[in-house]
Amino acid sequence: QVQPVESGGGLVQAGDSLRLSCTVSGRTFGNYSMGWFRQVPGKGREFVAVIRHSGDTTDYADSVEGRFTISRDNAKNTSYLQMNSLKPEDTGVYYCVTPGIPFYYAARKTIFAHWGQGTQVTVSS
Repeated sequence: QVQPVESGGGLVQAGDSLRLSCTVSGRTFGNYSMGWFRQVPGKGREFVAVIRHSGDTTDYADSVEGRFTISRDNAKNTSYLQMNSLKPEDTGVYYCVTPGIPFYYAARKTIFAHWGQGTQVTVSS
């Protein structure tokens, strides 16, 4: 069974950095795009970032462009979300996501079949 597993959340102050990690087992990691969504208090889940299976193409939500970086290490079956210059409005539960179809990438329109349990990120002002 494909199950993304997130780690790295926590409580930080505004302006700090945090790195989230996501591992996926049960299939060939390097064949699938990886992404991140977040659920902000009072809002629905929103797209954050996505990276193509090869790692050479990415897309970001406007709200995080220039502050967050998505990357992957296919040899370690791990995807990362480096978050810099964090703001209180970045507070939320962050979910690692991945499609069910190999070699499929549609930037922020990518449809993700598998979701992790989420990791809490809290940014205090």
